[in-house]
Amino acid sequence: MTKPHIAQKSPFPTQVEEGKSYSWCTCGKSAKQPFCDGAHKGSEFVPLRYKAAETTQVFFCGCKYSENGALCDGSHSKL
Repeated sequence: MTKPHIAQKSPFPTQVEEGKSYSWCTCGKSAKQPFCDGAHKGSEFVPLRYKAAETTQVFFCGCKYSENGALCDGSHSKL
């Protein structure tokens, strides 16, 4: 399996809206981090859909190695 590009070694704090879906970039090459802009085309990567359960601030993973889906789990501190 191809490894993702590390977009940054810290999370992306982002305000999300309840009920809205977001396409989180999994390849790390999107120019619109943390969201997908189609930069993965031609690779094995696909965006991961994240649906906000409430309106709040979340921390999307920037390193692309989180084991918590689109949300940061601190994996960047081990890279």
